[in-house]
Amino acid sequence: MADSPPTYFNFARNVIERWARERSDALALWCVAESSGAERKLTFGELGDEIRRAASFFHQLGIQRGDRVLIVLPRVPEWWIGLLGLIRLGAVPIPGTPLLTPRDLKYRVEASDAVAFITDAEGAHKCSELHLAHRICIGPDRHDWTNFNNGLRQADSAFDPEPTRNDEPGIIYFTSGTTGPPKMVLHTQASYGLGHRITGELWLDLEPTDLHWCITDTGWAKAAWSSLFGPWHMGAGIFAVDSRGKFDPLAALQTLSQYPISTWCAPPTALRLIVREDLSTYRFPKLRHCVSAGEPLNPEVFATWKAATGLSIYDGYGQTETVILIGNFRGRGEEIHPGSMGKPSPGFTIALLDDDLQEVPLGQEGEIAVRVSPNRPLGLFHEYWRNAQENQMRFRGDWYLTSDRARRDEAGYFWFVARGDDVIKSAGYRIGPFEVESALIEHPAVVEAAVIGKPDALRGLIVKAFVVLRKDHAPSDPLRLELQEHCKRITAPYKYPREIEFVEELPKTISGKIRRIDLRARS
Repeated sequence: MADSPPTYFNFARNVIERWARERSDALALWCVAESSGAERKLTFGELGDEIRRAASFFHQLGIQRGDRVLIVLPRVPEWWIGLLGLIRLGAVPIPGTPLLTPRDLKYRVEASDAVAFITDAEGAHKCSELHLAHRICIGPDRHDWTNFNNGLRQADSAFDPEPTRNDEPGIIYFTSGTTGPPKMVLHTQASYGLGHRITGELWLDLEPTDLHWCITDTGWAKAAWSSLFGPWHMGAGIFAVDSRGKFDPLAALQTLSQYPISTWCAPPTALRLIVREDLSTYRFPKLRHCVSAGEPLNPEVFATWKAATGLSIYDGYGQTETVILIGNFRGRGEEIHPGSMGKPSPGFTIALLDDDLQEVPLGQEGEIAVRVSPNRPLGLFHEYWRNAQENQMRFRGDWYLTSDRARRDEAGYFWFVARGDDVIKSAGYRIGPFEVESALIEHPAVVEAAVIGKPDALRGLIVKAFVVLRKDHAPSDPLRLELQEHCKRITAPYKYPREIEFVEELPKTISGKIRRIDLRARS
């Protein structure tokens, strides 16, 4: 990955249109509707035409270079076409999940001064109070809405807007913390559009012959990582399933066995459910490479999947603000240490720092930091837009501070401890929820577990676990005690959960990440 990007760069122009010229008939996108089984495939040649039509359509509406546009769609082709059409024009897409409420949408439109909203019928019902210059809807005609599909058919496939500079705004994601409203993460045309080549080449390990499937919602930055920039940098095909509602592990396994998917990305929460199924009844003839990110991958999940399939899962770490920062990279030929995030990506200097920005000794916990001086890495976001206070907190000295905490061993492998806000400080001890959760799910009665710190007058915080049991086990006080004793044997005794609450399910995003903020609110 080059440290100095070209002066002018635009992912839709420089990457997609390149493949459209060189590999016009190669498969670019394969979308399947889970409910009906309907499929749509686009070659790179067809995708290039559709993207230019979308850019032309937006231009005709009056959307200009630099305008912000909220795009909230499920995994349908129009999401890729609309988003890249905006990028091709030089407008700035703001992806959002279909789970957003009317209040969420209103906040995002007002905070970003968005001029347009692209959505479907479900999203259109949520925005009656939004003040926008343009309302664009896919599907059938709607009163007071511009029809995206009709506009696309009538637009110019030869439209060729002026190229964008590499440092112009490229895409904005809203990212939420445990305090304050969501923050706007601004990436340039190059920081994601060019920076994610390292994600596609080294971590996803993609070739033009691959078909890559990533289980994620279109509203999350993980979609940019593994359902957009990374795979298409490498000329690989992208596979997507338009599934609605709760994640279904059986449906995921059936999809892997039915379609010629060769590389796959799934979050640990989804994998924890998948490995509880009878994997011996499935065969994945084309699958060769598996990756996971979003949360730490439990060693027991890694072991179960490998025993059943012969495939390792390559864990990786990054943020909405970055590309892949730390990972297990297949091409390096290095041994995977199950539970470890891996080693730093090429082009990034990663350190673990204390509160005084000094590196901590090996084996000790510190905040994950990215060196930004004297050379700023290409795959790092530009700034928290319109948020000087957050920029001041996160960019200190020569470093960008991630707010995540980890330790590093003597072999150079990084081990995740917790999000900065998730670390549990109990009676003078610092406890990372991940290791307690991993201990719990080693018990045969447990399907899933999530751990938080619960306020306690004596200890400050105590470790509280929310546990989902297998169907053949029922909640009971003896089982609660058994799980506590089990944790004392697996981890240091001070880390065991002093309180365990049995629940039917854990609150999650549609992409499968546990929402610990919701669990803290109910404790």
